[in-house]
Amino acid sequence: MPPFVFEIARLRVVSGRGSRARLGEEVSVLDRRRVLIIVSPSHAATAAEVAALLGDRCVGIYDKVVQHVPAPVAAAGVAHARTVEADACIALGGGSAIGLAKAIALETGLPIIAVPTTYSGSEMTAVWGITTDGVKRTGKDEKVLPRSVVYDAELTATLPAKIAGPSGLNALAHLVEGLYAQNANPMMSTLAQEGVRAIARALPRVCASPADLDAQEEMLYGACLAGILLGSTGMSLHHKLCHTLGGTFNTPHAETHAVVLPYATAFNLPAALDARNRLTVALGTEAIASTIHALGAAVGAPRSLRELGLSQADLDRAAEIATRTPYFNPRPVTRDAIRQLLEDAYNGVVPSP
Repeated sequence: MPPFVFEIARLRVVSGRGSRARLGEEVSVLDRRRVLIIVSPSHAATAAEVAALLGDRCVGIYDKVVQHVPAPVAAAGVAHARTVEADACIALGGGSAIGLAKAIALETGLPIIAVPTTYSGSEMTAVWGITTDGVKRTGKDEKVLPRSVVYDAELTATLPAKIAGPSGLNALAHLVEGLYAQNANPMMSTLAQEGVRAIARALPRVCASPADLDAQEEMLYGACLAGILLGSTGMSLHHKLCHTLGGTFNTPHAETHAVVLPYATAFNLPAALDARNRLTVALGTEAIASTIHALGAAVGAPRSLRELGLSQADLDRAAEIATRTPYFNPRPVTRDAIRQLLEDAYNGVVPSP
C-alpha cells in the first residue's frame, strides 16, 4: 500500500423520514435566534412549513436563487441577510440554494444548516462557487461548510425523473473523480466504491418510482458519500469541464455532469488502475464508461452537449478555457484531446468501455 494522508471534515448528519421536523433542534444546537431560510422557489411550501416550525426564530424566506450563483445574486443575498440581521441560514433546496447560502456565509460567516432536496452533494463540502462575467470561480473555505445536514427522503420523493436522473449522475461524478484524485486514499476510495454501488442500484428505482422511500433513502446515502468525497478529495478533468461549460455557456449544472461523466471517465481510467478496479466491482462490469452512459439513458438524462444547447462553435472555446490553467489529472490533458472529448460528448457517441 502506498503512503497516504487521510483527512475528513467535521460532519454532522441527521437522516430519516420526516427529519425536517428536527430543524428546530438543529437551530437550538447552534443557539441561534434569527434564522433566514434560503429556498429554491419550487420548495416554497416546505419553507413555509419550516418557518412555522421555527416561529419567531425565523426572520424570513429568501427565494432569489439562480443556478451557478451569479455574483450579483450572491451580493444581493448577502445584503438581504445583513438587512434582516440573520444569525444563521437554513438552505433548503438543490445545489443552487445551498450555493447561495454558501456565498452568504463566505462574506458574513453565518452558519448553515443544509436541507438538500436533490443529490448534488454540495451540502457536505466547504467548496463554494460564484460566477463572475461568465467564468465560474470556486474555492474552499471552512466558513461555508454546513454545520449540520438534514436528509429527509420525503423531500426527494416528489423529484421528477428529469431532475433526479441528472442530479444522481452529478453525485456519481464526485465518487468517480474521488477515486483517481491526487489525494485519493484507501479510506475515501472505499467510501467511493460503496457510493457508486448505492447510486447505480438506487437511481433507476427513484426515477421509475419517486415515492419509493426505501430507494430514496439509499439514494440519499449514496449522495451523502458522494458529498464526502467532493469535500475531502480533489477533483479533476470532469469537474473542470463542467465548471467551464456551466460558467461560460450557462448549461444546466446537473445535466452537464450527466452528459460529460462517461466521456471524462473513458478518458481517465486507462491511467487510473485502482479506480478502474473499484468501479468494476461496484458496477459489476469492466465496461465502465459505456455502463455509465447507459445508466444516464435509462434514467432519461440528456446524452449530448447538443441537447444542452451548445453549438459546434462553442467547443473550441470550451477546450481552450478548460486547458488554460494546469491542474491535476491522472492522464495528461492537451487541448486537442479535450477538443475531441467534447466533440464526442456533443454528438452523444457511446464511449468505449
